[in-house]
Amino acid sequence: MRRAVGIDLGTQRIGVAVSDGLGLTAQPHATLARHGGKRDLDAIAAVVKQFEADVVVLGLPLDPAGNETRASKSARVFAERLRVALGLAVELIDESFSTVEAEEVLLAADLSRARRRQVIDRVAAAVILQRWLDEKRGAP
Repeated sequence: MRRAVGIDLGTQRIGVAVSDGLGLTAQPHATLARHGGKRDLDAIAAVVKQFEADVVVLGLPLDPAGNETRASKSARVFAERLRVALGLAVELIDESFSTVEAEEVLLAADLSRARRRQVIDRVAAAVILQRWLDEKRGAP
């Protein structure tokens, strides 16, 4: 398996994570400012190219009952635009509580509030990507 890129798509920022070469672990990589349209797609494409990834994993926001929301529909549209722009598989995975998990990790690391704000999106992307990697491996 080649590398995978994980995306936490927000309204203002895009968190990006990458897998290791074996597809076992996800590491936070970058936080990109949202500019909309082609600029967002190009920024993600640059990361995909840099790491020679063959799949992008995008978090799918669901409500607490597991139902789709307006944000889910937006994520699906973005995923399709990514598929077309990159010519790669774009998989969706439930991102429920990924930001909460990321916040807990950062609090445990004793990061200041300002530093947490700088890295929360990329850590949430790593949580999303790690879920996908674990699911692919059949890990509990």
